[in-house]
Amino acid sequence: MQQTILVCDDEKEIVEAIAIYLEGEGFRVLKAYDGYEALKLLADEPVDLIIMDVMMPGLDGIHTTLKIRETSSVPIIILSAKSEDTDKILGLNIGADDYISKPFNPLELVARVKSQLRRYTQLGNMGGGQSQAVFKCGGLTINDDNKEVYVDGELIKLTPIEYNILLLLVKNAGKVFSIDEIYEQIWNEEAIGADNTVAVHIRHIREKIEVNPREPRYLKVVWGVGYKIEKQA
Repeated sequence: MQQTILVCDDEKEIVEAIAIYLEGEGFRVLKAYDGYEALKLLADEPVDLIIMDVMMPGLDGIHTTLKIRETSSVPIIILSAKSEDTDKILGLNIGADDYISKPFNPLELVARVKSQLRRYTQLGNMGGGQSQAVFKCGGLTINDDNKEVYVDGELIKLTPIEYNILLLLVKNAGKVFSIDEIYEQIWNEEAIGADNTVAVHIRHIREKIEVNPREPRYLKVVWGVGYKIEKQA
């Protein structure tokens, strides 16, 4: 089944260039040139992934992403002309799954798209014929067949990256993973400057699963080493 990518950038030449590469890989491409157009297309069409520019007139990429995250966990790759770490963190903070700086290598962008789609597809209800895989840690429960996370019986909504990090830690409760180990297992690429990327996602997970994120019950930091899920009955 053909997958649909929504590309949103106010520079039409960039949208067209991205579309050429994506269509060459067999994707269907929807084009938007500001946040309002992107939201309208998203409301009218099924979309499998979004490529979103940060700086746009009208509704910019930051506020558009925030609006999308109110109702959808569709993968979002942020595009920005700025390459500073603070801008990368901002993109992740607002709910983006990945970030790529302009100017970018189109082949790298296509690879990032495919990588995000693989993760998102794995989070779909794809395991109907498999035995149920349920992982529990105190009041935290993950059903890996239907990709649902519950805390004290309440369904928690996670992005694909957040889910995969939490699943890795819960399946290995008590084991400490370094930042590099988490990054390499989840992103499937070498961890270079991964500290901020992982830390932002860890903070988001804590905000969603912990009653008090500053005094976490489940997701603990082991200073100077990494992160772990505390073993619980």
